[in-house]
Amino acid sequence: MMRGNLQLSLGNFTLDSGYFELPLSGITVLFGRSGSGKTTLLRAISGLDINTRGQLKVNDEIWQQGRHHLPPQARHIGFVFQEAALFPHLTVRQNLLYGLKRLPKTCPVVIDFTDIVQRTNLGAHLDRNIHFLSGGERQRVAIARALLMHPKLLCMDEPLSALDWRAKHELLTLLEELIAAYHIPTLYITHSPKEVERLADRIIFMRDGHIETIETLPQALTRPDSPLFDEQGAVSVLFGHPQPFDLGLQPVRIGEDTLWLSDILLTHLPSVRIRILARDVSLARSDPRDLSIINHLKTTILELIPQGDYRLLVRLQLKDGQHLFSEITRQSAERLNLHPTQPIYALIKSVAVTA
Repeated sequence: MMRGNLQLSLGNFTLDSGYFELPLSGITVLFGRSGSGKTTLLRAISGLDINTRGQLKVNDEIWQQGRHHLPPQARHIGFVFQEAALFPHLTVRQNLLYGLKRLPKTCPVVIDFTDIVQRTNLGAHLDRNIHFLSGGERQRVAIARALLMHPKLLCMDEPLSALDWRAKHELLTLLEELIAAYHIPTLYITHSPKEVERLADRIIFMRDGHIETIETLPQALTRPDSPLFDEQGAVSVLFGHPQPFDLGLQPVRIGEDTLWLSDILLTHLPSVRIRILARDVSLARSDPRDLSIINHLKTTILELIPQGDYRLLVRLQLKDGQHLFSEITRQSAERLNLHPTQPIYALIKSVAVTA
């Protein structure tokens, strides 16, 4: 468990986090607008700025007490930044081994070099110069180097923001695999709601140098005014278990239901997250048979939430208790005579569902 209350002034900006507690497990995303203090808080937690004040305790170890703080190297933190920050005169192999050579002898080497090279798909690049790597490949090296240090905490500051969409997609998948494999607690900064929805276990929402709230991902996505909702509107994230590929589609078990996707998922992962836009969820009072949409989930209406402009958000509950949003017009709600506690079918196109 991490507990703290940190202050740091940089120019005209002041961080005053307020008291916070964080479990040291999974991925905690720092989210907020530019200038909200995300990177400043990460620097304060990691000890990168000697002007940090306040208190920070990680498990039974004191990292910050007033003006006195444990130096970053003693906190044993791994870093991955927006730019890979690799040594340009060294090969990929030499960059990966650089940190390992400087680990204290008392620190056990838990992550195998060959294993991390294989997982990050760097085997064919080990003897190449950094200059000949793409941006995505450089970030793979940076991630592998940080993990080889077997840090107590991994800090990632917008590691995907400089990459194109294809490299982002590939690295998001890689990060899911690595975190599931190595179980290293991670603090992750991003401006992208999609990255939050794909990776986060919990979210620190920041504004004007303060922590507004800390919420789990399901908590953040069940409120209709969630800061994670962008111009695409409300989003739901369902947790499911991938099944073997069948009939050109990818089935995912969600409780007693099956959701069919047009994308092929990583079936070797025990669980996956399915992202569904509320505007892609239609409603029917009975189960329609003669329809091209094959995802028909029987749900219960929990709430009808006015959205203005003659629209409603309908909060639905699946059989396993997970929540799903549907966005419809008020006219449709009146025509169907929708009300809370009513059973309703949620209809979702396979091509509209992404993981």
